[in-house]
Amino acid sequence: MEKITGFTRLHALLVDDDELAQVCRDLPESACRSQPHNYGVHIVSLSLTKVGEGLADPKLVLSWLLDAVGTPTWALGLLVPVRESLAMLPQLAISARLRRLSIRKPVYVVGCVVQGAAIISFGLMGWFAQMFSGTVVGIVAVALIAIFALGRSLCSISHKDLLGKTVDKGRRGSVSGTTGTIAALATLLLALGYSIGWIPLTVPVVAGMVVLGGGCWLLAAFVFGLVREEPGATEGSIDGLAAVIEQLGLLRRDAQLRRLIVTRTLLLSTALAPPFYIALSGDRAASGLGTLGPFMIASAAASLCSAYVWGRFSDRSSRLVLMLAATLAALANAVAAVVALAMPTVLQEASFLPALLFVLMIAHQGVRLGRSVHVVDMADRDNRATYTALSNSMVGLILLAGGVFGVIAQWLGIGAVLAIFTSMAALAIFAAAGLDDVQAT
Repeated sequence: MEKITGFTRLHALLVDDDELAQVCRDLPESACRSQPHNYGVHIVSLSLTKVGEGLADPKLVLSWLLDAVGTPTWALGLLVPVRESLAMLPQLAISARLRRLSIRKPVYVVGCVVQGAAIISFGLMGWFAQMFSGTVVGIVAVALIAIFALGRSLCSISHKDLLGKTVDKGRRGSVSGTTGTIAALATLLLALGYSIGWIPLTVPVVAGMVVLGGGCWLLAAFVFGLVREEPGATEGSIDGLAAVIEQLGLLRRDAQLRRLIVTRTLLLSTALAPPFYIALSGDRAASGLGTLGPFMIASAAASLCSAYVWGRFSDRSSRLVLMLAATLAALANAVAAVVALAMPTVLQEASFLPALLFVLMIAHQGVRLGRSVHVVDMADRDNRATYTALSNSMVGLILLAGGVFGVIAQWLGIGAVLAIFTSMAALAIFAAAGLDDVQAT
């Protein structure tokens, strides 16, 4: 009989009684017995990592910290691309190695430790940055973000595999949705503190918050070590170039995987658009984080009110979640593009762009949760890590070309870029419509 722990009580609190009575659809009996405990472990550990992301957001917090200590602009511009692409590109090689391990939770634990150590180092660098030149700080910052991204890559590929091994189909979306809501609440409180002045906007204070965020990852590593994982299959695993070639062959054989990658690529518009919303606001003040408070609040509030709903909805139909999220993104970007191109005076309204960002970030939450649940549910226990790695690596490769939108904005204006993002999101609706309804199978 399953031992009653704080984690199992958390499962009982968050899962309906009717659902508790269900027989597991996608787990062996031994793993099913441990599901209440493992569900709670996932909730606590993933919440800690997401709170850490809120405290050390590269798009806002880390960028402000580097700007405040006089780091060159080229370093600021590299933070997000390096973080996103290096978190995805290595996953084909990682998944090949992961496939050889019968117990895979140590990979996730190591990934959390690497991320936590990199972020803590970033925060400490903020305290001692005045001892070095801005160029040196920029080089070290990009290197730390690269290390952080590699740790994130380990966590991304292993967590989806472990989630599929320890939490049954129909409950995985609620894990991501619940943790997203918890983290959004913490981030919203942080944004309010910065905006109202409760938290001083000084380098030592912000750097301290970054160090605290790194500590969240270290604590998450400890908590996840408590997950009860059943040994997985290791047969047929291969290493090196042969493994990469074999996994790339899935693109030729699996039309649904190709369609999911196309859908995810088109929906990159939800991740790439926010910086252009901020640029439209004309925010160039030195106290960037202070004046960006409304945007931080909009982003956190969007996560808070939508993450859990998207997660539960994804457990019913991740395909419909992607379609609806794409629709919301197309609407938000279309309004922003029309205003930027034809009615620029409207941009002077202080609440206009944060309101649009709120809608866009609701869509982005749907994209993140929908595609994550879809790739886990469309695969089986033996190829889940491979599917996740292949889709992430392909999207990461495409993401390297994301810098072209900055060039387009320089030549044709931000409105033109937002019009392109609108078209991408609209096409994603039709791409997602062709996906299988994997939760129904």
